[in-house]
Parts: sequence; structure tokens; C-alpha cells
Amino acid sequence: MLINPTSGRGRSAKNAPIAVSRLRERGVQVDVLQADDAAGSLDLAKRAVADGVDALIACGGDGTVHCALQAVYGTQTVLGIIPVGTGDDIARALGLPRDDAAAAADVIADGRLRTIDYAVIAAADGTEAAFIAVMSAGFDSEVTERANTMKWPTGTSRYLVATLIELGVYKAVEFQISVDGRTESAEGMMLAIGNGPSYGGGMYVCPEAVLDDGMLDLTFLSRTSKWTFIKTFPKVFKGTHIHHRIVSTTRGSHIRVDAPGQTAYADGERVGPLPVDVRVVPAGLRVFTPGD
Repeated sequence: MLINPTSGRGRSAKNAPIAVSRLRERGVQVDVLQADDAAGSLDLAKRAVADGVDALIACGGDGTVHCALQAVYGTQTVLGIIPVGTGDDIARALGLPRDDAAAAADVIADGRLRTIDYAVIAAADGTEAAFIAVMSAGFDSEVTERANTMKWPTGTSRYLVATLIELGVYKAVEFQISVDGRTESAEGMMLAIGNGPSYGGGMYVCPEAVLDDGMLDLTFLSRTSKWTFIKTFPKVFKGTHIHHRIVSTTRGSHIRVDAPGQTAYADGERVGPLPVDVRVVPAGLRVFTPGD
């Protein structure tokens, strides 16, 4: 079990012993992996997978799941999740119990598996990373970068405050977007590529994205006034923003994006500068999932 003690403002450190205890009660052998930083966590996770563990369990938020994913993707190792972070959008998409470590541990002990897609990003600086939920670039990535440095407020409110601050300084840029070979240029504020529907603690930026349909959903926000943006933004919590005239959507299995000076984030984690190539890997990952 990979533990990030800082996830969810310390909820991971508090709940990890509960999850470990429940798993052992259910007869599951558990070894705890914990490092001082993300690089150390990834190293421990990769070594565990190389040693042939049956499953790698991420105890934390989407960042911890993202770290564990980098170790398991492309292998046969099953991914487990004890979601006790701030946003937990990956767990939300999978229907996992959130903020209930014992119930999440029971899902793992029950052993029911689901096969889902994931996506792989190749960034301009040579970085490669996998993600499960959403990759974003543009205004949204700048919001994420700002939100990740904020100590207050917590949860979804942190993203709302970061959005309002960034809105005052961000300017639209020219995006070049290629979806399965079809290329176009458009000036816009941001785009999101969703393997899953939500990020940021329940913002359904790609509301029609499905984890196991072999496709990626792209949502693009065209250049608009700050007032229109402010009026439209709250609709993201229900996914109805995609019906607004400034928002366009499309789907594909291979998406390439470029825009000057922009950075890609995936599952809330910084990946690298644009341009990026994003490809879906259909049915490439096995995860523990709740029963019916």
C-alpha cells in the first residue's frame, strides 16, 4: 500500500492504519510503502511492481493514485484505491466509497475487478505520463498550478478561489488541436481531455466521458469575456456548460494539442509543456471496484 501522509490535509495518515487493519482482518497481506516525497514514492511503487506484487494500493487522493498509476500502467498489476484525498475524482468515477477507509478496504478484499481505459501523454520535453481522469491545458492548468500552492481554502473552494484570481490575469491563446488526424486552430481559454468525467473535486468538465469506452472526450472553451466566463463556470459542477455556445466538444482516440507557453496537467499533477500527444489505451488497466 502506497501512502501519502499529506493527502487530504492529513486524512491519509489518519486513515491508512484503518485500511491496513481491515485488509489484514480480511486475510490480505499488506506491506506499507511510504516516502518523504513524490519521487521517493514513485521509486518505491516501481520497485514493488518490479518485485511482482499482485496489486498496488494507493491510499490518498488523486495525486497518490496518479503516482501509483505511473508504476502499474503497462503491467498486469492491479490498482487499488483508498480514497481519502481532497478531490478523489478517480474514485468518484469508479463509484468507490470516499472518506471511508474501511469500506474502501472491503472493496479491495472482495476482489471484484473492472477493466478500464487509461491515457498516455507524451510532452514536448520528453516526459511521458499516464492518467485516468482528466488532462487540461490553458487557463485551467494555471488555476491548478495556483490552487496547488494555496493553503486555504480547502477542497473545491480552493479551485473556485484560484479560478477567480487567475481570471484577472489570464489571456486567451491560439490552440492547435488535432483529433484523429483532423486539425484546426482556435483561440481559446482552455481545453480538457477526459478519459473520466471530472476533476477538481467534482467539476464535470467532460461529463460524457466514460472510463471504458476506448475514447477520449475533448472539451474546448473559446475566447470569451470574463463576465460570460463567470456566468458559465458554475455549470461545470453539473456538466451543463457543454451546451453553452462558447464550449465545443469532440471525441477521439489520439489527440495532439499545442499552444504557446502552456503546460499540461493530468489528474491534478504537472506533466510538462505543450505540445503534447495523448493516446487512449483501451482496456489497459485492472482496478478493484465495488460490487453491484
